[in-house]
Amino acid sequence: METFFDHSLHTPAITCIGGGTGLSTMLRGLKYQTSNITAIVAVTDDGGGSGVLREELGMPPPGDIRSCILALSNIEPTMEKLMSYRFESGSLEGQSFGNLLLAAMNGISASFDEAVARMGEVLAITGRVLPVTNEDIRLMAEFEDGSVVFGESKIFEAKIERNCRIKRVQIVPSPVLALPESVKAIQEADMIIMGPGSLYTSIIPNLLVGGIVKAIESSNAKKLYISNIMTQPGETEGYTVSDHIKELFRHSSNNLFDMCLVNNRAVPPELVKRYSEQGASQITTDTQKIEELGVEVFSAPLAERYNHLVRHNPEKLAQEIMRIFRNKAPTRIFDGRKVF
Repeated sequence: METFFDHSLHTPAITCIGGGTGLSTMLRGLKYQTSNITAIVAVTDDGGGSGVLREELGMPPPGDIRSCILALSNIEPTMEKLMSYRFESGSLEGQSFGNLLLAAMNGISASFDEAVARMGEVLAITGRVLPVTNEDIRLMAEFEDGSVVFGESKIFEAKIERNCRIKRVQIVPSPVLALPESVKAIQEADMIIMGPGSLYTSIIPNLLVGGIVKAIESSNAKKLYISNIMTQPGETEGYTVSDHIKELFRHSSNNLFDMCLVNNRAVPPELVKRYSEQGASQITTDTQKIEELGVEVFSAPLAERYNHLVRHNPEKLAQEIMRIFRNKAPTRIFDGRKVF
């Protein structure tokens, strides 16, 4: 794997903001490029195993935090399997062992961020993971038809049922202040990255927490948005890259970032068909409209096939991020007839 840093020298401080699969995928590759990583993770999830622990124990949702910790961990394969193991029966059915460990850490810690830090120490992670806030916040979505849905886990079905775009999302209660360490990580960053990840439920919720956008705006760091590869049913059907950027700016600030990295590798037809059956498609990069928003576009062949899914290749993504940081031209290889 290509690396750009020497541990004996200064390594760039990179702060990544997001949540879900997209953020953890990026972190898996980025930890080999710099040891100075901070992941700031959304805490609005209220579904699945995280939602159960949230309701029963009164703690912030552990799922996305756990995924990011595992992505940055340096542990044996067996331990990683254990952390990802989900119980298949009984009262713990569907629950992740890693979630339970983080819940136990929370029980013996003074705060949730302290529990996250302790788990990071146990799993010997590169860098650190921070919740965007320790406060108990939920997500509320308003649709273009005027209807409102409370709870992140309900947004998907509500959008499909209403068949109209999300007008805005908000956190409840509001205002809520960000964790001071999260704000400090942004202020001290050499590069700030937003995405990849679910637009309305992984990235934007972080921007709605008090102090985050102001810290990003006032930072002299290089600011980069990483576009998703596919649209997301229940959130962004039919959205182009510029549509994503407009929503990010509308929910925060036009000074959020001035660079965008997009995938330019065509998705195989059989996977395009599979995704289309679920209401998703490969995101269109409308370069002119992106540039009209004051955002410079970088493109590279980042998509990889993982069984029946399309994901960013962690290593390639990390390498392109570092090329942009070093002011090197990204790889521009694209032939619309070629697929992987």
